[in-house]
Amino acid sequence: MNADILNLMVFGLAALTVAVTGLLTMVQLELGPLSRLGGHRRWLLAAALGSGVLAFALKLLIIVAVANFPQFVIDPFIEKVALPLQPTATTPPPGPPRYRWMALPESSAVANSPPRAPLRYSWQALPAQAPAPAHNPTTAAKAALGERLFFDADLSRDGTVSCASCHDLYAKAGADARPGASGIDGQVGTRNAPTVWNAAFQSRLFWDGRAASLEQQAVGPLLNPLEMGMPSAAAVEARVRGKPDYVAAFALSFGASAPITLARIAEAIAAYERTLITPDTPYDRFVRGDLAALAPAQLRGMALFQSTGCIHCHFGPNFSAASVFDDRVPLRAFPVGATPYVQRYDLVGDTGAAPAGNDRGVWRVPSLRNVALTGPWLHNGAVSELAEVVRIMAGAQLGRSGRHLVWSGRDRSLSTLEQAALSEQEVSDIVAFLQALSSDRLTRTAGR
Repeated sequence: MNADILNLMVFGLAALTVAVTGLLTMVQLELGPLSRLGGHRRWLLAAALGSGVLAFALKLLIIVAVANFPQFVIDPFIEKVALPLQPTATTPPPGPPRYRWMALPESSAVANSPPRAPLRYSWQALPAQAPAPAHNPTTAAKAALGERLFFDADLSRDGTVSCASCHDLYAKAGADARPGASGIDGQVGTRNAPTVWNAAFQSRLFWDGRAASLEQQAVGPLLNPLEMGMPSAAAVEARVRGKPDYVAAFALSFGASAPITLARIAEAIAAYERTLITPDTPYDRFVRGDLAALAPAQLRGMALFQSTGCIHCHFGPNFSAASVFDDRVPLRAFPVGATPYVQRYDLVGDTGAAPAGNDRGVWRVPSLRNVALTGPWLHNGAVSELAEVVRIMAGAQLGRSGRHLVWSGRDRSLSTLEQAALSEQEVSDIVAFLQALSSDRLTRTAGR
């Protein structure tokens, strides 16, 4: 029995005893003789005057019954509705509540507990300049060299694929509008090409986060047999050295005595990519003080983006936990919860950075800047509508799909999570806000 209820009972019984004793004494010794009432009439008077005491006793009994036997006192009067495991158009059958099972990963490096957005969140605009590492400062000469290398298909084995082939800067907003990236010999990769815009603000590159800098990332496609297919670093270096104009440009960028190496080729490409930033969005104008920059639906979506918990992973100026603005864990488990979307879009056919045998993926948190322009979406490019991405993330990551039993292996706790799926209006408003993260310049050129 609850300690507070026990204390209330003790106090109530003591008060009831005192009240009954006092009432009987008063009726027998004072009120009875004064009113000249006989014995049985005195008891009727005591009962009339004691109705308040009886009401108090009845309330005390009700409190005790409700606190200790709710299954008999309360439950018969409550209608229970069991939520189905999957959405249906029919009324669910009666019975005990049904839950989806959600076990959180034990590793603190990738674990997400069902997030709760902070009451206060500081929205931030994107800086006008990207940071550069001390060993590779950005210069105009180096960025110009990197731009030439970025668009040079001769850096691929058969001369058909350049960096720009998968990262069309303007027509495709830095991506390629395909589910999987295309490479030499008509090969198609299994992962979607992310945009290169604002990649300079990311602390982890590639979907699985295996590269810790733009310099490391730039080397990967050159030597990947599915992408540009060069057989070795020496082959890339020889291809560049064979062009006199490149030799002069490298001398201008790195010094006349600096040899042309794969590392310097990557440094030049990275220097160019650090100039590809988009602080020209309606969102940035709003945060900088233009309160008319966002439409009402975008403002509602902005509020939902926070209250729903999207900012748990997509925060900061670049809307990503894998950014240079924060030192929190850049990888997240996905999908966390079991929803119908997992099979529909084959979300765990590729598990990214997850350990072998894991039944869910582990991925770098992508930036959401220009996300409305870079479909199809997700690591496998399986989703062609941004609204569907919002539904997937709300359900699989944030638990917005009904009732869940949530087990945390880290602290060995079991809890329940009950959140209704987002309404179509809420989905539409969040999509409107995501569109406000699109660069004005890229919005004008995308799709041309």
